[in-house]
Amino acid sequence: MKIVSLLPSATEIVFALGLGDDLEGVTYECDFPAEARTKRVVSTTALGVDGISSAGEIDRLVASFMEREEPIYVLDKEVIQRIQPDLILAQDLCRVCAVPSGQVEDALAELGCSSRVLSLDPNIIDDVIDCIGAVGKATGAEQRADQLTGGLRRRLERVRSVSDGLRTVPTLCLEWSDPPFAAGHWIPGMVEIAGGVHLLNPPGRPSRRVSWSDVAEAAPEVAVFMPCGYGPEEAQAEADDLFQVEAFADTPAARNGRVFAVDASSFFSRPGPRIVDGLEILAWAIHTEAFPAPPAGRVARLR
Repeated sequence: MKIVSLLPSATEIVFALGLGDDLEGVTYECDFPAEARTKRVVSTTALGVDGISSAGEIDRLVASFMEREEPIYVLDKEVIQRIQPDLILAQDLCRVCAVPSGQVEDALAELGCSSRVLSLDPNIIDDVIDCIGAVGKATGAEQRADQLTGGLRRRLERVRSVSDGLRTVPTLCLEWSDPPFAAGHWIPGMVEIAGGVHLLNPPGRPSRRVSWSDVAEAAPEVAVFMPCGYGPEEAQAEADDLFQVEAFADTPAARNGRVFAVDASSFFSRPGPRIVDGLEILAWAIHTEAFPAPPAGRVARLR
């Protein structure tokens, strides 16, 4: 089977199912596992972010594309036509995150390709795990998918079994800083499993723009900074600016040294197998006394 993945999380799923040899095309962002970097790139960004470093500049650039209804991602149609994939993994969850499946289907019609397009659109962590099963079914790898999802669900339940007996901690996960966005989709539900209550956005909803006064009024006891698509060093560098915002610096989380920056790209932004690693990171950040510390490089406490 020839597979094309148009989102990094799907690429991770394909490799986790042992189907890396079947993967014929990926996006420019697909970097895990390392072998993903050896695959042909069939989707790149149209944003042109070279030289742009601040969160505010990136937000304004993305907003301008959205307002003009211009595609943020560009498909290499000629390469896809040469591959003639049997299966294309796409999504409709977020236009900012990857090529929407409708755009893919239009491109296939233009090219005369008859590929099946499977859209992976999770809203909560259970959906993320179900998507692994869906890819397993579509590729004939059901047994491996069952083993993988079973292990992920057992880890999830281990976290839940510990947190159920603990105090619920008011927690805010910030997905962006300029402007501030409260994290959405699967993140608020992960916070609840980990023993917190997520502030400013309920489970299953998209990420939500908020104001710093909203953050101050919510008074989080724990704050986790997970800027979408950022690695650990980028997140920590960006997080330094949070303490310059008086409304944030005066929250209980900031005053008491319970602000954390995480490797969002690996463990939170991508709804793939490593999302349960993200859950375990959150559990430690919310209840450091009850959960083991994550491996080095995944989370940093900010002071």
